[in-house]
Amino acid sequence: MKVSKLKKFDAAEHLRTAAARAEYLNIVLADGDPTEVRDALNLVARAQGMSQVAKAAGVTREGLYKTLGENGNPEFATVLRIIAAMGIRLTAEPARAKPKAKAAALR
Repeated sequence: MKVSKLKKFDAAEHLRTAAARAEYLNIVLADGDPTEVRDALNLVARAQGMSQVAKAAGVTREGLYKTLGENGNPEFATVLRIIAAMGIRLTAEPARAKPKAKAAALR
């Protein structure tokens, strides 16, 4: 039996629309983990095209890879420029309150 190699999964290939990219970022932002947010920005930038996002954000392509890479720790101003370059707008909404039953059980 011939075994063929599987193609490596790349989630960026599935974020084809602006709405899908924005929804993905909303989900990750809701969790609030800075590392996950950085990784999600990397994924969305790759989905859109790293060169295009870098140019619109006013950084080099290499700089964007470094900033959003595994050891990157982008400043908030840089994150805002990257998000704007992606054509995405950040908004704020009230955090959901814990359900009363759950809160009572924690006492």
